[in-house]
Amino acid sequence: MIDTRVRPHLQGILGPIGKFLAGLGVTPAAMTGFGLVVTIVGAVLIGMGDLAVGGAIALVGSALDGLDGTVARASGAVTDRGAFLDSASDRIGEIAAFAGLAVAMQGNGRALLLIVLSVGGAMLVPYLRARAEALGVDGRTGLMGRAERVILFAVGLITGWVEPMLWAMVISVWLTAVYRFVTSYRSIQT
Repeated sequence: MIDTRVRPHLQGILGPIGKFLAGLGVTPAAMTGFGLVVTIVGAVLIGMGDLAVGGAIALVGSALDGLDGTVARASGAVTDRGAFLDSASDRIGEIAAFAGLAVAMQGNGRALLLIVLSVGGAMLVPYLRARAEALGVDGRTGLMGRAERVILFAVGLITGWVEPMLWAMVISVWLTAVYRFVTSYRSIQT
């Protein structure tokens, strides 16, 4: 939802940032890699029990990773390889953040189950989009895209409301996955 409804309104801010970074010689792949490294640093801090700081750093890393497309457009370097790299990096960052939380929550069986269900749903949502788009159907339906998941995750860790965040994550990602599956399935020509 943020990608389709909010991001277009931010282009007036993001465009100049992308041009500035591209002017400095920053490549889209470098932005992707740097964002992932920052996210992984956040995940390590989460795993060490510093949930609020780790969550904030993971959020910053995801935001930096989100600039790769802006830099690509500003430098005229939009490629399928870059999009593929970005998608893989996004999944690695999400898995790392949830893995860090799992380490921090070891011994709490309910939280670990919620983390597993959250990761499963979080991975299924972009998979369904990719499969739908490969079949020529718009797969961006539903409430919980990557930006929403990252924000919910970070807010839960920063505020200390980890278990309520996990419940909200599980419910919202699985509702999104089901909705995305149904709408895409109905749109696919037999």
